[in-house]
Amino acid sequence: MNALTQPMMQSQTMQAILQTTYGTADMLQLGTRARPAAGKGEVLIRVSAAGMDRGTWHLMVGQPYVMRLVLGFRGPKNPVPGLDVAGTVVELGAGVTRFKLGDEVFGISKGSFADYARAREDKLARKPSNFSFAQAAVTGVSGLAALQALRDAGRVKAGQRVLVIGASGGVGSYAVQLAKAFGAEVTGVCGTAKLEFVRSLGASRVIDYTKEDFASGPEQFDLILDIGGNSPLARLRQVLTATGTIVLVGGEGGDALTGGMDRQLGAMFRSLFSKQRFVMKPPNENAADLEVLRELAEAGKFSPAIDSTWTLAQVPDAMRHLVAGKVAGKIAISHAP
Repeated sequence: MNALTQPMMQSQTMQAILQTTYGTADMLQLGTRARPAAGKGEVLIRVSAAGMDRGTWHLMVGQPYVMRLVLGFRGPKNPVPGLDVAGTVVELGAGVTRFKLGDEVFGISKGSFADYARAREDKLARKPSNFSFAQAAVTGVSGLAALQALRDAGRVKAGQRVLVIGASGGVGSYAVQLAKAFGAEVTGVCGTAKLEFVRSLGASRVIDYTKEDFASGPEQFDLILDIGGNSPLARLRQVLTATGTIVLVGGEGGDALTGGMDRQLGAMFRSLFSKQRFVMKPPNENAADLEVLRELAEAGKFSPAIDSTWTLAQVPDAMRHLVAGKVAGKIAISHAP
């Protein structure tokens, strides 16, 4: 440990969820692993809570397969899953200037389903003062995706009509709240069991996709966030204004090889020949936008929707709950003793 770290901790091992090969939740096993050390530009976090969403599932199964070019062909290079994190800084790597020992932080880590996790300082921010660790832990990945889809890709403006398809999910639950905070009128699309949940997020109108086709009505929208990934572009355009924008978020749908990327790339090409904009929103994990989320959180503009909280040992069951499609909002993994 370098001179910037706190005194040597008693144990050099930790509990962690381990995954050596791609597959189902059965591949996730609680085990013991050497505690990592903070590298250059990194901090080591004592994890208080972590978050789980569809992105965690994609990393677990290794799909779409093109992801394996980066993650590892036969199994994940990093055997500890988990991205969303919140906790306390206990070690500083060389060159770290934004944080000090004892700071409470949240953001994106390398393996948050463990007692300790490494994270780059440029993918962290200080925890919102009005959030619990669990609330902060579920904000990073999905909050960033929603913020950037609305503000950057969608160029949302006050008074616009925004349609959020997949409004009850991890990204969608943030998108509804943030769109409203930006002054937009929000319509959410979800299933029957989650209608009241989406209304509680602030949606002016909620469409039950099992009973009503959002594309069959007369209303048109200035901005459509398609998080569900199942609607053909032509169907989305039916309810888009002449100069409106469609933002395709994530890689749901499509085949196992490329996921929804073929639809997204095709939409961007079509955008070259239309007054309507079709935009793909890739992830952009950065500290500046995490700070924006912190400021919005402390101003009361949004509150994370936690479906349920599980322990580290229950991560496999939490993943099965997620795959079952019953989650409204996000799942939190609590590391509290």
